[in-house]
Amino acid sequence: MSNSAPLIPSIAAVIVAAGQGLRAGQPLPKQFARWRGKPVVRHSAEALAAAGVTPIVVAIPDGTDRLAAECLAGIPGIVLVTGGTTRRDSVRLGLAALEAGAPDLVLVHDAARPILPRAVFDRLVDALANHPGAIPVLPVVDSLTEAEGGLMAQPARRELLRRVQTPQAFRYRDIWAAHRNWNGSDEPGDDAQVARAAGLAVALVEGDERLHKLTFASDFEATLPPLRVGTGYDVHRLSPGEELWLCGVKIDHSHGLAGHSDADVAIHALVDAILGAIGQGDIGSHFPPSDPQWKGASSDRFLAHAATLAAASGYRIGNIDLTIVCEAPKIGPHREAMRLRLAEILATDLGAISVKATTTERLGFTGRSEGIAAQAVATLLRD
Repeated sequence: MSNSAPLIPSIAAVIVAAGQGLRAGQPLPKQFARWRGKPVVRHSAEALAAAGVTPIVVAIPDGTDRLAAECLAGIPGIVLVTGGTTRRDSVRLGLAALEAGAPDLVLVHDAARPILPRAVFDRLVDALANHPGAIPVLPVVDSLTEAEGGLMAQPARRELLRRVQTPQAFRYRDIWAAHRNWNGSDEPGDDAQVARAAGLAVALVEGDERLHKLTFASDFEATLPPLRVGTGYDVHRLSPGEELWLCGVKIDHSHGLAGHSDADVAIHALVDAILGAIGQGDIGSHFPPSDPQWKGASSDRFLAHAATLAAASGYRIGNIDLTIVCEAPKIGPHREAMRLRLAEILATDLGAISVKATTTERLGFTGRSEGIAAQAVATLLRD
């Protein structure tokens, strides 16, 4: 009787990432666009590497070698190949790159499905012990019908149908032979169809809703959190002979705030809070004091710009909480005018704006009336 351990099959993968991904509305092919902090293609490549898959052949568009290498840097076992004009061509080229090493099993995966649950991977590999191919599927929950000229035709039996996902798993030599011998006139929708045409049995295993394919711009927008929060803090020195602007309102006072622009410390803190919420740096990176065009500029321009950037990032103002720290002037008499002006600049409801004031009990630079400080919190909601 042999005491040797059972052989563990070698598993390789082909990630299909050679498309242009134009429907996703990204500035570059969607497989290289960032999604949840990483390039889309990197998510599944990392999951495969973590499962011990090697090599991982990635079929990419012509001329994107450098970009792909940057997106996949540090992942062991990555092999880049230039894909073909169709999905089948790209898979065939990926399988060909594995021929010299001839793994026992191979998984073919769409780069546009970034989340690859380990449980699905394990179910696929287990199924290959008894079948030459296996694919993850999900049931169809909606009623289905055929369509003819914009009218309902025959109903389709949803209990007989399944939604097909990737990765699709095969015994390598079987699927490689099936691709080499493919002579169908129509392009197959996936590799399971190539396998079936070659007479290979393809097992169905339970898929996962998380294997959703990123296709449209909304798929990328959906990754934005529903709520984001930013904070801002600013200080300006009080100086005689300067105008005093707070929250876009000019206030009569013996001293004004000194700064390169109109030195509206409250708006500056609020701009930083909004920029912080969307990860866009601070006011100085957008309006550097070294730039002469901003000398004496009204700070409402800075706030309007921050609100525009927030909107471009998919967010609107949820609420603003602003605290002004000073001994003088008294903020109470001007509070409502300040709220109205901020709501006007931000194009939001007055009820979303809170302006408060406090002192430091005559302690520190604000207590000595040497300057005014402001602290802001901005809550942004996904639009």
